[in-house]
Amino acid sequence: MSKDMSYQAVMARKNEIMKRAVGIDYSVFETGRISFDYERMMRETGYSLQEIQNIQSSVGVGNTPLIELKNLTKLVRKLAPKGKGARIFIKDEACNPSGSFKDRRASVSVYHAEKLGFKGVVAATSGNYGAAVASQAAMRNLKAIIVQECYDSRKIGQPEILEKQRKCECLGAETIQLSVGPELFYMFLRVLEETGYFNASLYSPFGIAGVETLGYEIAMQCREKIGKDPDVVIATHAGGGNVTGTARGLRKAGALDTKVYGASVDLSGLHMASDHDFNRKSFTTGHTGFGIPFATWPDRSDVPRSAARPLRYLDRYFTVKQGEVFYITEALAQLEGIERGPAGNTSLTAAFALAMEMDEDQVIVVQETEYTGVGKHHLSQLSFARKNGIDIRFGNPDEEVAGKNIILPEHPGLIKAREVDLNKLRRSYIKNCIEINKVESLTKEDIEFLAQDTKTDDDFVIEALKELGVKIE
Repeated sequence: MSKDMSYQAVMARKNEIMKRAVGIDYSVFETGRISFDYERMMRETGYSLQEIQNIQSSVGVGNTPLIELKNLTKLVRKLAPKGKGARIFIKDEACNPSGSFKDRRASVSVYHAEKLGFKGVVAATSGNYGAAVASQAAMRNLKAIIVQECYDSRKIGQPEILEKQRKCECLGAETIQLSVGPELFYMFLRVLEETGYFNASLYSPFGIAGVETLGYEIAMQCREKIGKDPDVVIATHAGGGNVTGTARGLRKAGALDTKVYGASVDLSGLHMASDHDFNRKSFTTGHTGFGIPFATWPDRSDVPRSAARPLRYLDRYFTVKQGEVFYITEALAQLEGIERGPAGNTSLTAAFALAMEMDEDQVIVVQETEYTGVGKHHLSQLSFARKNGIDIRFGNPDEEVAGKNIILPEHPGLIKAREVDLNKLRRSYIKNCIEINKVESLTKEDIEFLAQDTKTDDDFVIEALKELGVKIE
């Protein structure tokens, strides 16, 4: 008798499908009504830092260069008050095999799939991770299927996504291309169940641990180049794995005083699952449509317990405008001779603004770059935006409204890093924990977990719970 493959039936089997496909029994880590032992999960299901370094070294991943952006730093110092203008460095992750830091995540997941005897891997992503999984699967002679959300209902595709589709196929993966909507997760589950392949999730302990080497390398390279740890490392924030893995790697390197900042493109007002809004944005990742929801509810991912938990690690979080990122993308090319794609340039844009506020002897490291290509190039994005009725002009980026216009700064001094209230996000996360888990009271263990998961303390959590009318046992 064949299985019921209707949407409702497949979604009802999601936990069973995911558990079988990723090989982790998440229930063993549950400790309370909402709490689970995060560090035990990372420790018992992942690999040591040395093991990951060996895995990545064997496939040409990691040990990417740390580059000082001397000309951009000079420009910052021309704009900044006297004595201000931190040195800006970038970790050039475009040097990885598929052109982004996502190779670090994919390298461990695909290695683990091969180790467990899986014949292939599946990933649901419209981003660089698909190319990374395809690349790593090719190296290990495994099949790869990438499920992508590519089009709106008119079959018009966002150029950056279509560029990534092309790259996945070039690297030997089968791509399943969908229009925007809820069918992405449904189709992903169907493929996992029908093929019996490994779930190369972005949010498993394997994927997050793979990014730890990035944070570790940043600390070690800074010590070698400038004799100290960086003052700030800034990472583009979407699903949270970038921030999480980098911060954990910095800690493992002993860089405990280094601050970890996140940056996202401000796409407020656009709905990521909206057919109308899908092609009215010029960024497909690294924006607030992912950054805010995944910060306030990380377990929305394709595994029962996400290993990407950004609020555990973020010290500050900023947004930048689309036009500002395009401006900095061109500045990086013309002032530094380095042409890179939009994701890393999101955090570079925030770093440019923040460096003006920091002292000259301080160092801010932009944690990643990514490759660029025809669809990812900012000129392609601007042309596509114009075709979709977006007004493009020079002016003050503060006047930019996502989905209506893109405002390139008429002067670099107008570029800003706009701070997001982390405490507001923390309270939203706590509220989601209560409402989604349908609990009316919490134990001391739950409170301690929430304090760790929000990088606060018991008093902050208790106050938030009182506002929600939740009893404390």
